[in-house]
Amino acid sequence: MSTVAPRTAPGVDHPSLVPALLLADSLSPDADHAGRRVRRSVRDWVVDVTAFVLSLAIGLLLVGEASVGPQPPSEAVQFADLVLGTAGCIALWGRRRWPVGLALGLAVIGTFSDMGSIAILIALFTVAVHRPWRTVLVVTAVNLASFLVYAFVRPDPELPWPVFLALGMALTAAVVAWGMFVRARRQLIVSLRDRADRAEQQQRLRVEQARQLERTRIAREMHDVLAHRLSLLSMHAGALEFRPDAPPAEVGRAAGVVRATARQALEDLREVIGVLRDSGETADPDRPQPTLADVPALVEESRQAGLRVSVDCAVPDLASAPSVPGRTAYRIVQEGLTNARKHAAGAVAHVRLTGGPGAGLAVELTNPAPVGERVPALLPGAGTGLVGLSERVGLAGGRLESGWTPAGEFRLHAWLPWPA
Repeated sequence: MSTVAPRTAPGVDHPSLVPALLLADSLSPDADHAGRRVRRSVRDWVVDVTAFVLSLAIGLLLVGEASVGPQPPSEAVQFADLVLGTAGCIALWGRRRWPVGLALGLAVIGTFSDMGSIAILIALFTVAVHRPWRTVLVVTAVNLASFLVYAFVRPDPELPWPVFLALGMALTAAVVAWGMFVRARRQLIVSLRDRADRAEQQQRLRVEQARQLERTRIAREMHDVLAHRLSLLSMHAGALEFRPDAPPAEVGRAAGVVRATARQALEDLREVIGVLRDSGETADPDRPQPTLADVPALVEESRQAGLRVSVDCAVPDLASAPSVPGRTAYRIVQEGLTNARKHAAGAVAHVRLTGGPGAGLAVELTNPAPVGERVPALLPGAGTGLVGLSERVGLAGGRLESGWTPAGEFRLHAWLPWPA
């Protein structure tokens, strides 16, 4: 027989075993192209052994049923069926390497064989899974022609010929459709995996670009600060050089200014090491940099934009904060309010500033999740804004934490050093 298992042995529903076998095979890896050696995995061995055992067992049941039926075949046909059908079952071990050739060879045996009926279905399914649709159509047409020959040579005495022919064609079409569905599903999975890999690479690239952009922004700000401090240093050093006869008290004050300015310049220089300044900068290089004292104006600006903000400031004098931690704290509050405005519209954002000289500066922003949305257990991933803040806080010698609290609020917390 070509593409359909013919009669059913008493008490054995062999068609029900075929879907289980095909499902197991659909989970196995794709076959390699013809002529290439195939390395089987453990799962491949399990599938191939199952295919061989089931095709052999069901084939023997079909041959036994035919031999005791009302119109048993001749001994010569039975002998040829057993020998060639068993050879077809054994040949299933090569279906991963030569799927098309095996399917065509089994189609020839299927013109008269019951023993190889399940092997024929498995070979046809393999072709449908691993070969393009044109090849599948050709192999299917050959199998249908083989089944027509079988229907004339060994008709079923219990079924009308048209019914028997329709059942065989329906089973053939079902096997081919299932195989092509498995092929399409595998191609979809491969496509989705490739897209996921590309998306992950693009995300890494975006993060790296954000880090570089943030470093460039820091370099611009540090350039401004360093230029200011070095100009002060040069001015006081020049005064000492041209007025060596100045009073000792005045010389001492100038020397103190030089020392303090040089110390601040060295601290700023430590932060900007390795950061390159964009030569295409179009902004004003002398623009003033924000400090901690500018945070109230930033909060007021956010309120005017429609964001509800509450502020708890425990810093005695905002203007006394050093420029680096003050500027970094300003950027943290700015990014936190921006995120709250984008992701928690309508919620109240809380800003808390604590600390002082020697204790460090702590900046904390919290906001609840927007009403009606589910709160994730963890932040699904840092955006480019948080990447920039991490870079900025790290260069300032501080620590940055972000994530969802057990109470369902998003918390952004940073600690920055504030020398005594």
